[in-house]
Amino acid sequence: MPHKLLHDGKTDSPCHGDVPELESIKFWGAAWGAVLRPCVPLFVMITGALLLPVREDAGPFYRKRIGRVFWPFLIWSVIYNLFPWITGFLGLSPDVILTFFPYSGEDVTRQSLPVSLGYIADIPLNFSIVDVHMWYIYLLIGLYLFMPVFSAWVEKASEKAKLWFLAAWGITLFVPYAREYLSPYIWGACSWNEFYMLYYFAGFNGYLLLGHCLRTRTVSLKKTLAWGIPSFMAGFAVTFAGFRHVTSLPEYTPEQLELFFYYCSPNVVMMTVPVFMLCKHVKVRSARIRAMLANLTACGFGIYMVHYFFTGPGVALMRAAGVPVCLQIPAAAVAAFAVSWLIVLGIRKITGKTSRYWVG
Repeated sequence: MPHKLLHDGKTDSPCHGDVPELESIKFWGAAWGAVLRPCVPLFVMITGALLLPVREDAGPFYRKRIGRVFWPFLIWSVIYNLFPWITGFLGLSPDVILTFFPYSGEDVTRQSLPVSLGYIADIPLNFSIVDVHMWYIYLLIGLYLFMPVFSAWVEKASEKAKLWFLAAWGITLFVPYAREYLSPYIWGACSWNEFYMLYYFAGFNGYLLLGHCLRTRTVSLKKTLAWGIPSFMAGFAVTFAGFRHVTSLPEYTPEQLELFFYYCSPNVVMMTVPVFMLCKHVKVRSARIRAMLANLTACGFGIYMVHYFFTGPGVALMRAAGVPVCLQIPAAAVAAFAVSWLIVLGIRKITGKTSRYWVG
């Protein structure tokens, strides 16, 4: 999740003041951030495993998939962007906003309706500073739009052709590092052309195909652990050490900050694939747990919509409660997850059949 507080542990926001153990906060923020890099790619791989090849026409597929995410995305984007104005309308201090969204900036703390309406007007263009997690929904809608087109090739392609595609995609994973350390323009890219040679093999569609290809691959647990643990640790080491290196620099750009956390990078793939393969060995025999997981699946999208309200307060609460620094982020995550799940359950119960418009 793109959250600067969890990324680099910076605490220059007014809501934090002089936070003790700043270096420890930075260290554990980077460590947990690196460990969790596979989360988004895993979801995309699962999407590819479950939906490729697409078995229905594009029209019904779009209505079913995009319709399920569009309305909750729109409704909650409006709610998030109105939140600063609502706090002002209720007479609450601007510090409340900084507790919920520590890096929201000066404009948001004005608690101004024109500012909120300006953010809402920009929804067709991009997410705002108070609903950063919505970046993923733009990506998800794009993947859904692309899948019926991609699916036509996936259905007819041989295993060898799919491997060639993944090989080309694997090369593109190094492009962010090539741009940073070799040249900003490679393989035909220039000031008037951003579409470099392997551009059409790049991005999250590689994770879609990877999930599709690996869903039927069976590897014993022993072998999976034998190669998976070293792969994960090597990927984590590059992700963590690279991120710490960038944040140790006197100055760095937002792009440099995210360079080693980039989802479409070789180090993150090295972490993601072992987790995906290990998950295939998980067997749930308890009917109660299966029922809980089924409910979580039904509520999952809504939980994602709601959870960003509770990440900032969760971290602040754990610090106030004296939770050890090394456990503050996972403890805050568990708390935010639990509260979000309860809220979504309540919304689903109250709104009934219309809940799909609110929480998917």
